[in-house]
Amino acid sequence: MWQDDLRGITYIALKDLRAYYLKPPNISWGILFPFALILAFALRQPGEMRDLVPGLLGMTVLFGTTSMEAIVITFERRIGALERLMLAPVSLPALLLGKVVGGMAFGLVTTVAVLAVAVVGLGLWGINWPLLILALVLSATAFSALGAFVSVAVREVFEAQTLANFIRFPMVFLCGVFVPLAAMPSGLQLVARCLPLTYAVEVLREALAGATFWTAGADLLALGAFAVVLFALAARTLATRLD
Repeated sequence: MWQDDLRGITYIALKDLRAYYLKPPNISWGILFPFALILAFALRQPGEMRDLVPGLLGMTVLFGTTSMEAIVITFERRIGALERLMLAPVSLPALLLGKVVGGMAFGLVTTVAVLAVAVVGLGLWGINWPLLILALVLSATAFSALGAFVSVAVREVFEAQTLANFIRFPMVFLCGVFVPLAAMPSGLQLVARCLPLTYAVEVLREALAGATFWTAGADLLALGAFAVVLFALAARTLATRLD
């Protein structure tokens, strides 16, 4: 029944937030690491901090959602917790969606904290808030689904951590966070167009500049497509692993 699935999604997300996400190391990793990268770049080229805010928000969403999402399912399979969850009256996709929602919630909380500091500290005005909220939600969904896919694609926790970093760090330097895509070689631009962070940074930049939904439509659709495809791949992979 869909009521059981909805209830299961809610309790799984709350359980993950309490057990994994709301811990000091994860909070610091989700917030301080993007700040440190941006600050290092800003100190090298002063006066461009405003231009780096979309990349800062994009990185915060990425690292906040995947800080534990990329290893939580692998960890629970190792200790038998996932099998106990499967005894509940909840479908496998709903179970996985509960994991994704937990990662989304934590990523959005850390990003809102960073956004508040950026708005107050830099005096950002003219923001299209509905577009910004939608962009953050879709970005968090896509990145959390990515973390879930990484978590179900491997068997060991250290493998999940390695694979997550293998994916995240190239995205940081290829997706327009520090260097505009137009300044990159055409080959790297093509690679960047295959990564969700590219579209997250673009739509966040447009929202902060007060652009319309029509202008940001392609980026929003791309993020939605990434979320759906990555979740479908994660659900199929998890079902295969558990057979």
